Amino acid sequence: MEKVVLGKTGITVSKNGFGALPIQRISKSEAVHLLKRAYEGGITFFDTARSYSDSEEKLGAAFSDMREQVYISSKTPSLTAEGFWKDLDTGLLKLKTDYIDIYQFHNPSFCPKPGDGTGLYEAMEKAKEQGKIRFIGITNHRLSVAKEAINSGLYDTIQFPFCYLATQKDLEIVNGAKEKNMGFLAMKALSGGLIHNVGAAYAYLSGFPQVLPLWGIQRESELDEFLSFQENPPKMNLEYEKIINEDRKTLQGDFCRGCGYCMPCPAGIEINNCARMSLLLRRAPSKAYLTQEFQQKMKKIENCLHCGACMKKCPYGLNTPRLLEENLKDYKEVLAGKKI
Repeated sequence: MEKVVLGKTGITVSKNGFGALPIQRISKSEAVHLLKRAYEGGITFFDTARSYSDSEEKLGAAFSDMREQVYISSKTPSLTAEGFWKDLDTGLLKLKTDYIDIYQFHNPSFCPKPGDGTGLYEAMEKAKEQGKIRFIGITNHRLSVAKEAINSGLYDTIQFPFCYLATQKDLEIVNGAKEKNMGFLAMKALSGGLIHNVGAAYAYLSGFPQVLPLWGIQRESELDEFLSFQENPPKMNLEYEKIINEDRKTLQGDFCRGCGYCMPCPAGIEINNCARMSLLLRRAPSKAYLTQEFQQKMKKIENCLHCGACMKKCPYGLNTPRLLEENLKDYKEVLAGKKI
C-alpha cells in the first residue's frame, strides 16, 4: 500500500483520498454505506466542504462513532470573519465532531494573511488555538494565489488541480509546496471526468510521493476500482504512457475543466457542461448528451448576454463565451449527423 505524508502536518494516509463532493447526489443511506466501505477498504482521508450541501452531514453520520480513525478536511468559502465562524460551527455540528483535521479557505480570489483587513486568517488562528481545527489549509485554481500561499509560509496544506494534463506552471506549484514541506491535496485528478483511464491517472501521480489525490466518488463501482489500488497500485508502463500522451494532445490547452466557478450564469446557461460539450461527446457515450434535455441546455447558449461575468470568474482565464459558441456550433453538427 502506497502512503502519503502531508508535509508538516505529519498526517500519513494511503494514496487514495476520498473526495466527498459527489455524495451530495446520492441518498444519506447510500452515502454512509459508501463511506464506511471506503474506510473498511483502507481509505482514511475524506475531503468535504461547507459548500457541498449535505456532504458534511453524511460524513458525520458515517464517522461520528469512530472519529479518531479518520482524517477529515473541510472548507469555508466565507470572505468575512463572521461568516468563517458560522461555517466552522455549522460544519462541526454537521460532522458531529469537535474538531476538523484540516480547515481550508475555499478558492478565495486572494491569499488571506494576517493584517489584510478581512480577519480571516486571524479567525483560522483562533480556531486552531481553540482546538476546533488542527491545521490551516487553502484551496485554489489560480496560479498566482497558489504561489502566494506557498511563499507566505502561513499554510500547512494546499489543494490545487493536478493530474497528468498538468502544465509546467502547475508542476512548479507542486514542487514549491514540497520545498516548503506543505501537504499537497490534488483535486481534479481526473480533470473533471475528462480522464477516463483511472489506472493511468493513478500511475502518473505515483511519481509524486508527496501528493494525495482526492478522487470524487459517487458509485460503488468507482470505489471498488480505487480500493483495488490499495494493494495493487498501478505502475507506469508503455500502455499508460501512450494513453497519457494521446490525452495530452487532445486536452492540454484552453479547455473547460468543469469546475463551475463561473456559475451561475445570468442567462441560465449550464456553462460547466456546455463549454466542454465537444469533449464530452467524444470522450463518453455520445447518446447521453444528445437527449432533448441537453439539446435545450445547449440552445440556451444562443441567449448569451456577453456580459463577461463568466470570464471574470474563470480561474483558468478562458474566453468562455467563445468556447460556448464553438461548442454549440460543434454540437449542432453532431446532431445533424455531420460528425462525431
